[in-house]
Amino acid sequence: MHTLRAARKSLAIACVVALTAFGAAACGSDDSTESAGGEITINATSFPDYIDPQLSYTLEGWEVLWNVYTPLLTYKHAKGKEGTEVVPGLAEAMPEISPDGLTYKLKLRPDMSYSDGTPIKASDFTYAIQRLFKADSGGSVFYDVIAGAKEYADGAADTITGITTDDATGDITIQLTEPNGTFDNLLGLMFAAPVPPTTPLDADATNSPPPSSGPFMITAVDAPRSLTLERNPQFQTVKDAGADNVADAGVDKITLLENKNQSAQVTDIIQNKVDFMIDPPPSDRLQEIRSRYSDRFRMEDSINTYYMFMNTERAPFNDVKVRQAINYAIDPEALNRIFGGRLHPTQQVLPPGMPGYQEYKLYPGPDLNKAKQLIAEANPADRDITVWTDDEPDRKRIGEYYHDLLTQLGFNATLKVIAGDVYWTTVGNQSTPDVDTGFADWFQDFPHPDDFFRPLLHGDSILPTNGNNLSRANIGPNNAKMDELLTKQITDEGVEQQYADLDRAYMEQAVWAPYGNEQFTTFLSERMDFDKSYHHLLFNQDYSSFALK
Repeated sequence: MHTLRAARKSLAIACVVALTAFGAAACGSDDSTESAGGEITINATSFPDYIDPQLSYTLEGWEVLWNVYTPLLTYKHAKGKEGTEVVPGLAEAMPEISPDGLTYKLKLRPDMSYSDGTPIKASDFTYAIQRLFKADSGGSVFYDVIAGAKEYADGAADTITGITTDDATGDITIQLTEPNGTFDNLLGLMFAAPVPPTTPLDADATNSPPPSSGPFMITAVDAPRSLTLERNPQFQTVKDAGADNVADAGVDKITLLENKNQSAQVTDIIQNKVDFMIDPPPSDRLQEIRSRYSDRFRMEDSINTYYMFMNTERAPFNDVKVRQAINYAIDPEALNRIFGGRLHPTQQVLPPGMPGYQEYKLYPGPDLNKAKQLIAEANPADRDITVWTDDEPDRKRIGEYYHDLLTQLGFNATLKVIAGDVYWTTVGNQSTPDVDTGFADWFQDFPHPDDFFRPLLHGDSILPTNGNNLSRANIGPNNAKMDELLTKQITDEGVEQQYADLDRAYMEQAVWAPYGNEQFTTFLSERMDFDKSYHHLLFNQDYSSFALK
């Protein structure tokens, strides 16, 4: 949804030499009792969508990039709710906010460098936000509250007038068009991480990622098969500047390999050939792992919603009765078996743990008779449906279940299974034909309910490419309520209840067919220090916490 003074400078230079000569050498700080060291291998069932901080918008991408690209603000490196706290990153302190909530002032820490030695400048922040709009990033919908951003995105302006910077002083001033109760959170996302102006402005940088400002740098990409992260030799400049909330790397090198066979991933971890798997183990191996490897396996809390999207712009899903029928028909327990019991059943947008969550159920079931009755009343002229899902084993089984269900309901359904590496960019592209309905999920970007509404259900989030509003929902009163709530603080009286009401308003229109909230897992090889490694509520596994015994 979706990441060290004169003597110490000498150490940093020594690290550069060592990295050049030997690859990823172990280079710890001079005041640390332990030095980072060693190389590990991790498996991904699907490769990250992009290796680009302004474009990546999948769990796999954010998990990799959080420790590569550091924004002005960031999230605390800690497990549980503590990890959702916004703290200074490349900025010296939290922003100074004007009384009207429209002006944010920050100062970049001095004398920091990217992994290639290029100085990090205040104007690089401006360039990063420009890239969001020029590259049609799915994250751009959050930042159009910056004054002049919409004009820049539309090509009516050459710059974003609401951002002014001074490279000499490090001062950054951001002017908003209206107060925004989530803007601190947005400044902590990789979308807003500074990148040097040598980064292509309007193109995907996956094959040649921008230099790093975090503890790791990406040294090789062979999409969609593998990528390599190594310790950033210039990260010492970030630590020297006082960025204490940005954790250092615990290992020298991480090799990520794509492996579509999750059972094979489990076997490789058991045999210590692989050290970590991003996705949970398949359901048929969970009991074995729980009983035999409990010293290196645990269940993890995660805030997410799994759902079927339905394209409300075209038949048959432009009829609310058809969409309601799908909600009556879906059986969350049948889908839970695919997850091995890791799924909390749901029938709403907001997940447990998100402010504004209130459990309810508008469509009691599963009730196939009620679903068939509603479809008969709607009598859709178009019963040809293409069902989309990706080729990850559990996603494929979810797609097969949904395809069979639609067939039972009288539709002529065709299942289309495509590679997980390109799934979201394919279904999120308006030029892709026959995107009728299919698998979707959403993991929180930041701990605010707007994150589960704006990118997924606001009319302005229907984008030509990289769109996340897959149902093409555009409900005027709900858009207006969402915009109104964003000008308030979540702690203001009545705001959480209004988000709960917004949740219900969307489900009355059945814009989705939600069915569950997934519990995640951590499973490591025997080589790894299990106690040090932890799951982050926003960015999944924190790669800076990886350490060998």
